[in-house]
Amino acid sequence: MNVRDEMLAKLNRRKPGYSLDREFYSDPDVFQVDMETIYYRDWLFMGHDCELPKSGSYMTVQIGAYPIVIVRDAKKGIRAFHNSCRHRGSRICSAEKGTSHRLVCPYHQWTYDLEGKLVFARDMGADFDPSQFGLKPVHCESVGGYIFVSLADEAPDFTPVRAMVEPYLAPHHLADAKVAFEMTIIEKGNWKLTWENNRECYHCAGSHPELCRTFPEAPGVTGVDAQDEPEIAEHWSRCEAAALPSVFKISDDGQYRVARMPLLRDAVSFTMSGKAAVSRPLCDSVTTPQIGTMLMFHYPSIWNHILGDHATTFRVIPISANETAVTTKWLVHKDAVEGVDYTIDELTKVWIATNDQDRRIIEENQFGINSPAYQPGPYSPVHEGGVLQFVEWYASFMKTRLTDSRRPRLSQVA
Repeated sequence: MNVRDEMLAKLNRRKPGYSLDREFYSDPDVFQVDMETIYYRDWLFMGHDCELPKSGSYMTVQIGAYPIVIVRDAKKGIRAFHNSCRHRGSRICSAEKGTSHRLVCPYHQWTYDLEGKLVFARDMGADFDPSQFGLKPVHCESVGGYIFVSLADEAPDFTPVRAMVEPYLAPHHLADAKVAFEMTIIEKGNWKLTWENNRECYHCAGSHPELCRTFPEAPGVTGVDAQDEPEIAEHWSRCEAAALPSVFKISDDGQYRVARMPLLRDAVSFTMSGKAAVSRPLCDSVTTPQIGTMLMFHYPSIWNHILGDHATTFRVIPISANETAVTTKWLVHKDAVEGVDYTIDELTKVWIATNDQDRRIIEENQFGINSPAYQPGPYSPVHEGGVLQFVEWYASFMKTRLTDSRRPRLSQVA
């Protein structure tokens, strides 16, 4: 029995409402299947349109085995390519961000235009056809200022994602914002532990004193039963009346969700005081006070907060079975001035502290799961509805794809 068959067998006999078997959080072979089955096939959040302000602006990201480059082309569109030269495979762009009117391989100077076409390759002979050696494209979509890519040969249909999330993102005009600060931390834990920790606030009171000044611990905020909480329903009603889409929506398969949630008391931002971190609103057209935070997740790569004064996005990219990179970006109005409209310390203090606290939590969780004595335990039906939802999504998603991969293709049957 190979690792895929073993995973499928374990998922089929998994007890509902319980955490996963140890191997799902620690085994390198299971991790590789996760990458091949999810991260190499689905839509992944990479960054923001505003990070590519002009033609030639680019950013690079490593997704498992795949280095990619995302670039603003000559017509101001956004494209993504495999960051591997078609000559002998060298990585073309090594900087995390930059600007260039051409993408030039540093090894032998093969040169590509911003649409990926090979425009220069020295001394390749009379029979060489440069049109056959353009950069390999990666599926790329932009919605509401968020850039997604898919490494799949045939990407999943992005239309349903766009239809759900665009109305919620559109009022904030994040394509016209700017990244005021960003940071990446490496959590020594499995990517699923990162997500499980994010999907509940059962741990918040004992772990996040800074965040708990403004973020509610109400189970409906992180779970899937927000409509049952009157305070949240009232918040939705008020925001919807101000033309801000707010009510809870989740995809049929549970992979992505949007909702606008209230903050505690009179808080308007994630700061120590609850007051705005940025004096200039994120978007000039959103003037409704106390809009709370617009939450979106899209498994497996993003959750976010969009407030009245700034936005924060979190990108999740696995490195190994026991390592996960979490990149946080803080976005503000494009004309907000550091030192005048905001300070980096005030803007980032709560989430820098919270991210580090979560890192320690996840690493301790991983230590315990690595023990041969670990066995799956029950989730709280009151406080861990969001975790239950994530694990059920993962289990259902993997069972479907692992089952499909065992079915012979027509070419194999013929």
